[in-house]
Amino acid sequence: MRRTLRSGYELDDDPDRLDLDRIVDYLAGESYWAKGRSRGVIEASLRGSTRVIGLYHDSVQVGLARVITDGATQAYLADVYVLGAHRGRGLGKELVAEAVDRGPHAGLKWLLHTADAHDLYRRYGFGTPSDRLMERPERRPGRRSPQP
Repeated sequence: MRRTLRSGYELDDDPDRLDLDRIVDYLAGESYWAKGRSRGVIEASLRGSTRVIGLYHDSVQVGLARVITDGATQAYLADVYVLGAHRGRGLGKELVAEAVDRGPHAGLKWLLHTADAHDLYRRYGFGTPSDRLMERPERRPGRRSPQP
């Protein structure tokens, strides 16, 4: 998948396009959830993910969303970020929508851990969070999902 957005932005899930240096800089250096994570662990997490979606501006990586799944029942959304200089343009919404609503795992139950951005994730069906966990019920046609 490669999708052009407005103002020189695009989403792409080609793993060969990822900029590991920029990803490590943000995750290990700036994020609250992965601060101090080693380059090796970050690289392994990217390789072990089912899908990694990069957000690019004029071909420079400025964001990321990572999907981990068993492919049949549930998926986990991880390491979602947009660099500060690019926030406020709806790009986080585009990343999350591509991962959970437009991707091949859209019908699965989704989980994520977050201490912020709850309103963003609620837009995509994630329920009221516990301390840090949010869940979106399965959305397969013909199946009834449990009520939150």
